[in-house]
Amino acid sequence: MMNNKDRDMVRRHIIIITDGDDVARQVLQQVAKDIGGRCITRSAGNPTPLSGEEIVDLILQAKQEPVLVMFDDNGKAGYGSGESAMLQVAMHPSIEVLGVIAVASNTARTKCAHADVVIDAEGRIVEQGVDKDGDVLPSREKCIFGDTVETLDQLHIPIIVGIGDIGKMKGRDHIRYGAPVTHKAVEIILERSGCHGQANGKENN
Repeated sequence: MMNNKDRDMVRRHIIIITDGDDVARQVLQQVAKDIGGRCITRSAGNPTPLSGEEIVDLILQAKQEPVLVMFDDNGKAGYGSGESAMLQVAMHPSIEVLGVIAVASNTARTKCAHADVVIDAEGRIVEQGVDKDGDVLPSREKCIFGDTVETLDQLHIPIIVGIGDIGKMKGRDHIRYGAPVTHKAVEIILERSGCHGQANGKENN
């Protein structure tokens, strides 16, 4: 564990992803490698297995940036452990959130997160929300429905990018194709923030 003095000396740039299943973990590991960043694989799980404080410790130990961090409520509508950990991390003084990838799910009775940019399963930027398959919703709002997105509107996030289910979308975001939708979402956040990863050959946590 890092002490408070150590934490005050660093400020890590992170991208939050509201998905944490095994497919997302594999995809995000590869995307982190591609951009020269870091993926906190121990943040993966259904639901998120670590506390916000534990995730902060892992982020502050990362040698590369940006750091991709996963949060998941395992389909639970309402406030869950993934969102609790996400709020702790996002509000930590040593953490700067570059943006969020809000992942759609089929969870019923969830509130929506309002996205700044939405990408459909074909990799197109669209003016509506998308569902879990990355298909455009009939609503005219850029709204993403999911179990781990309900608190995003409470945070001051520079950019929220909405997409379908990471690594899936009926195979169109499969890792064998380079997970093009997820990769594009990360690149949009990096372009908007002006932050670029700096690889140093270390392995992911």
